[in-house]
Order: sequence, then C-alpha cells, then structure tokens
Amino acid sequence: MQYITSIINGFLKDQPKANKIGCAVILAILALPVILILLPLIIWKTISFLTYIKVDEEPSKQDYVKRAEWLREKVIVAPDELINAMPSAVGSHYQGEWAIYSLAMTSMSLVNISKLYPEYTETYQQDIKKMIDITMSPAIQAYDAQQWGESPLESLDGNKDHMSYLSLLAWMITNYKFIGGDTEYDDLLHRICEALHRRMLAAPDLNLKTFPRTPIFIPDMMVTIVALNNYAQLYDGKYADMVQRWLDKAKTEWIDQRTGLLAAMIYDNSRSNGKFSVCGSYAGLTCYYLSLVDEKFAYQQYQCMKQHFAQEGFITGIKEYKGRANWLDFHIDAGPLLFGYSPSGTAFAVGCATYYEDWQFRNGLLRTAELAATTIYGRKQRHYLLGGYVPVGEAITLAMKTHHRTYQHAKLKY
Repeated sequence: MQYITSIINGFLKDQPKANKIGCAVILAILALPVILILLPLIIWKTISFLTYIKVDEEPSKQDYVKRAEWLREKVIVAPDELINAMPSAVGSHYQGEWAIYSLAMTSMSLVNISKLYPEYTETYQQDIKKMIDITMSPAIQAYDAQQWGESPLESLDGNKDHMSYLSLLAWMITNYKFIGGDTEYDDLLHRICEALHRRMLAAPDLNLKTFPRTPIFIPDMMVTIVALNNYAQLYDGKYADMVQRWLDKAKTEWIDQRTGLLAAMIYDNSRSNGKFSVCGSYAGLTCYYLSLVDEKFAYQQYQCMKQHFAQEGFITGIKEYKGRANWLDFHIDAGPLLFGYSPSGTAFAVGCATYYEDWQFRNGLLRTAELAATTIYGRKQRHYLLGGYVPVGEAITLAMKTHHRTYQHAKLKY
C-alpha cells in the first residue's frame, strides 16, 4: 500500500498546479469501484466475526450435515479430478497427499456424523465405500509410489515402509466397518495391518518412515497406531500389544523436555538428548490422533499444547512456533502463518477442544476460523469460502468439529 501511495504522490507532484485537483478527482473516481467492492466484504467479515458468539456445547446437526453434503460432492469424484482440485502451487506430490487426506478426513467426518445421527449411516456407508475405492486407485497411490519406487498395495509382502498411504487406507477401512460396512475389504485390511506390524517390528524404535529420505514424522506414525488400534477393536485385540508398546515408548522416550509435548519429528541425532522438534500444527494433529487411542495421554498433550502454543483473546488460535513469530511466513503443512498463527494447528486444536468439551476455547477457535475463511451459506450445503480453494482444510475442520466424545467413550474425569 505504501508503494502504491508513493506512485500516486509522485504522479501528482509531476503535474502542473492547475491539473492537480483534476488528477486527484480522476484517481478518486477510479478508486471508487474498488472501494465499493471491498467495503461490503470487510463489513461482512467483521459482522460474521463479531456475531459468532454462541458457545456450541451440543452437536450442530444442520451445520455438520450441510458441510458434509458439500464435501461429498467435492471429494467423491474421479481420482484425477480430486487431485487437480488441490492447489497446483504446492506441486503434484502435495496435491496427491492432500487428496488422500481429504478422503480420509471426509470419511472420518461421515463416521462421526453417523454415530451422532444414525439416520445418515446407510447413506454415509456407501459414500465411504466410494472413497475407499478412490483411495485404492493408482492415481491416489502415486504420491506414495513415486517416493518408494513401487506400488504400496502390490508390495505388501515387501519391506519398504509405505507408512503414510497404507495407514490412511487402513484407517478408512476400519472406520467403514465401525459403522456397519460389509466385508469386501477385510482381506486387504488383514494384509495391510500385518505388513505394518511386521515392518514396525523390523524398524528402529518401532517407527516407520513416511517417505525414504524423511525423518520420522510422529503425526504420520500416529495414523498407523490408530489403524492398528481400530483393528484390535475389530479383531479380538490383535496388534493391541504393539499399540501399547509404541505408546509406552512415546511417553518415555520421545517427549520434548522443554514443552512436555510428543516430538513432531525424530532425527537420528535427536533421539537421546531430550530435545525434539515441536510445532503447533503437528502438536494439534498428534493430540487428535492420540484421543482416538489413549484419551488420558491425549488430554495431557492437549494441555501442554495450550500452554505453549495457544493464544487466547480477541483472536484465539494456535501459534506454529514457540517464542518467535514473523508477521508473515509459510509452512507446507501449517499453511500461511500470519503473525505466527497456524491455520492447520488451529483447525486440529478444534478436535480436542470438542472431544474434551473445552467449549470456550473451541468457540474462540471457530471465531478465528470464521474470520479467516468465512462460511458460505446455501440451502442444502455450507462450506468455508477457502474450502473451495483448499478442500483438505474443509475436510479436516469438519472432522475436528464432529469429534464429539459422547458416542465413543464414557466421560472420564481428568
């Protein structure tokens, strides 16, 4: 803005005195349409932010179902169409990764809604089945296959990790079965979970890699633990011992001593000094996944995340980095960081805020989401304006908003 102003001032300065008033009038006329376009948008966003004051202690059926309707239309499409719906600026690899996360998080949203409102179960079963089929397509597999040099589904007898793709697919299949899905994918589920279990036994510290040249990403590894834990619930406790072994190591070996948070990433040179990489987006996602496996540990992590990364007040959210914040930055998994706030971290935090009934904090997070993304209201559908550009963000936010504890576990005291 300062640059534009200097150009205008320079332009006026160079004009003869008699023409300055006329030039200023012309510039004002030219600027008027821009002002008329932007002013309603500014007023709209301000009103939507200031009027978002309800502390939503009960599930919001209308909001959940309308947002799910929009996601179903956007996600249940041809695999290439779904991939191309992701921002091209992030590159083909992340387009593929965001596509499978859109599928996984949308399916989780539908499971959550089905358990809150059983009348939707039959319809959503069929939708999740379609999403599993899309996930199994070569196009969706490609983000993983290109990194490992082989198909994740055609190499289940092999030793390469393929942790990301296989864990997300297994998570989707187990969720499908949790709401009464049929046995069509049972054999594949058995093979995937056997492969993940076998590879964990052969891996250092029981951790698998997302891709060959990456550190251990604990949030990604958490999907493996959730999938195996779900499998254990479906099949008489099989692999439950592995889940517990991993959790025991997490609680004793991978906690960052400075924050009390589970590590975001583990590098070879950070395994024994008690100092690990932590950040808001990964902490929020890890807390969410932990709540599906070990809710007491998840609650402890949630409190640590709030202590070190939460900012509460007029704008409530999760900061991406502890102790530093540029006014504008970018992280591929967190999104654009304006004044240090993490879009992904803030969205993921809604999950545990919902699960642990932290209504005031949840309300603040959703006010911030409304300010940043702005809900578009339709007769049958509803979505954030930014969801049209980044569908994965819409899917994640709905999965977090619908993560109510009432249908999953008896309420515990903390």
